[in-house]
Amino acid sequence: MCMKNKKILVVGLGVSGVACVKGLSELGAEIFVYDGSTKEKLTEALKELEGVKAEYYLSNDDFNLDDIDFAIKSPGIKYEIPVIQKLISKNIKVISDIEAAYMITKATIVSISGTNGKTTTTTLVGEIVKESGRKYKVTGNIGYGMFYDSLNAEEGEILVAETSSFQLAGTYDYKPHISVLTNITPDHLDYHHTIENYINAKFNNVINQDENDYAILNYEDEIIRDYSKNIKAKIIFFSADRVLDEGIFVENGKMVFKDKYDTTFIVNIADIFIPGKHNVENALAAAGACLALNIKPEIIAHVLKVFKGVEHRLEFSGEYNGVKFYNDSKGTNPDASIKAIQGIEKPIILIAGGYDKKSKYDEFIASFENKVKALVLLGQTADEIEKCAREYGFNNIYRVQNMDEAVNKCFELSNEGDNVVLSPACASWGMYPNYEVRGRDFKERVKYYGGCTKS
Repeated sequence: MCMKNKKILVVGLGVSGVACVKGLSELGAEIFVYDGSTKEKLTEALKELEGVKAEYYLSNDDFNLDDIDFAIKSPGIKYEIPVIQKLISKNIKVISDIEAAYMITKATIVSISGTNGKTTTTTLVGEIVKESGRKYKVTGNIGYGMFYDSLNAEEGEILVAETSSFQLAGTYDYKPHISVLTNITPDHLDYHHTIENYINAKFNNVINQDENDYAILNYEDEIIRDYSKNIKAKIIFFSADRVLDEGIFVENGKMVFKDKYDTTFIVNIADIFIPGKHNVENALAAAGACLALNIKPEIIAHVLKVFKGVEHRLEFSGEYNGVKFYNDSKGTNPDASIKAIQGIEKPIILIAGGYDKKSKYDEFIASFENKVKALVLLGQTADEIEKCAREYGFNNIYRVQNMDEAVNKCFELSNEGDNVVLSPACASWGMYPNYEVRGRDFKERVKYYGGCTKS
């Protein structure tokens, strides 16, 4: 789509918003920018946009929208804010940055979504594509912003995009060549309001695909499996639990791919570097996407053997007096934290709690079984998680006010052989701007208190 001289409103000056403003400027659009924050709070973003011609409305939503052709909304901004409601009432289309990216690019899009595992899977696909020697960018929720990356991608280049439900909710025509759905469990209900809305947003990753495209789907996820009959793309199912008639799966400790013509060995599961069943699932999903890109199995196998994981996802953060520390700050919902607990040996001292996304914690607490010996709680959800834990008979609970107190308490409670895991089961908002800052704070506190101990 030609955006020259189009009047486009960018709502929100986060990473994706800044990327959109810069990209629209290069395309010759007439740019309007709204953000609910003040100029003083947006210093860094505005500095990055110096020299870009745009009309700014900061902390002021009283401006004329009548001539706007469409708006690009930053993913985290809710549809309930007055500016978005005004746009909707005027029948002005509000899209996400990934929809805008799709409108302008000729690159091949690999779009990876799901409640959990998408960052690891996206990073893995990027590393495998890199090893294959093809041109690529890792984008979406990772990197600078998909709109700007799309603008600067060559025809035939591969855009490996992590896509969130927030982004997918703002799509209409978005059609990746390869889609991946890792799993779907309740999340972000504070944003989507109902589980049905959340599920529908996730399925926007596959809804526009046709028979020339590929959908890599988790066979063990009942919601995804049931929906698969509506998908027109070529489906590659993956499973860590069973042998499939066709797809990519684990058989006798080996990852294999089977289609109607042949069975192909890819790698021994024991040789995959990153631990845990959830990472086997991530590896299967990534391998399926890369096979759809016609990347050789031996290249996929090599990367799976050496890839050491991503920051903030069960990231080993040090060992002090025989106690190991793991940063799983990316565990921003109960299901993600359940997978973290499953992936670490007992006994575990668990740090949890944070922003309330209207999640339920019953399955999270039930997953403790005999693995979690102590629970350290902080943040907005501490009361709710503690109440749920006590209802399940788990009472070894400690309340703290911040990460410094949490890590200090874990050093007090731990003995040789224990594993301390930060996996909050909640978002970071209210205490931190994002999970990355939370994870780095945890690692800094671990390093500080670790230095105070005698080895």
